[in-house]
Amino acid sequence: MTALVLDGKALAAKLRAEIARQAGALPFTPGLAVVLVGDNPASAVYVRNKERAALGSGIAARTIRFPADTPETRLLAEIAALNADPAIDGILVQMPLPAQIRAMAVIAAIDPEKDVDGFHPLNVGRLALGLAGLVPCTPRAVMRLLDHAGVPLRGARAAVLGRSHIVGRPMAMLLTAADATVTLLHSRSRDLAAECQRAEIVIAATGRAEMVRGAWISPGAVVIDVGINRLGDGRLVGDVAYAECVGHAGAITPVPGGVGPMTIACLLENTLIAAAKLRGR
Repeated sequence: MTALVLDGKALAAKLRAEIARQAGALPFTPGLAVVLVGDNPASAVYVRNKERAALGSGIAARTIRFPADTPETRLLAEIAALNADPAIDGILVQMPLPAQIRAMAVIAAIDPEKDVDGFHPLNVGRLALGLAGLVPCTPRAVMRLLDHAGVPLRGARAAVLGRSHIVGRPMAMLLTAADATVTLLHSRSRDLAAECQRAEIVIAATGRAEMVRGAWISPGAVVIDVGINRLGDGRLVGDVAYAECVGHAGAITPVPGGVGPMTIACLLENTLIAAAKLRGR
């Protein structure tokens, strides 16, 4: 069996081109503010990639940097100013944050209509109730990849590994809304391998390098690898043992080049959605 490799990089390029077309048709330039606290090297790379993608898609990107010892009150004051800035349609605070800053306090301070990460409690509630709102970027990216590949979701058995509020839980809600039968797996789940073997769709978001093995994948299953981990030898790998799983899967995402580029494209799409709503178009 030769698995179909789901090329997130190519699909993201098409989506960014469409975003640029739509943004160019607006009488204003959508604005995205990305806030970075500290000097985490991985976060700095992510922020640069987001800024570059935004500028290439007709979105004005502003990166605001703070030192690692910034007090929470200073960051909250900056968010309040961005909430009030009519030129800013989307606000993203890069995680993780330094220990003195409470992530949930920061997320809750962002205007829900500008919360392009989709993490605000109001947007999470909207998602849970099936109401329109800003959806977390990575789960949105996964749904777009599945749709592009023509993967039927209605009635399909889907296993989501990881229950974070960033990926796992919203992913399970989106799949449930699409009429899939979803099992949400986590570190306390019994017999992860058996649960995955029953699934027609496996979405791995555990943060553990190459955790999902080839024997876990039923023949022809669709495997979406959300993880990105750097090994001691410098290689980037996902949460899926790709070399093993590609021989079992019907379709699979690579790392890098799968979910990552689509996540950034969906962030820009959320910014465009927010801009249209905030400015009444």
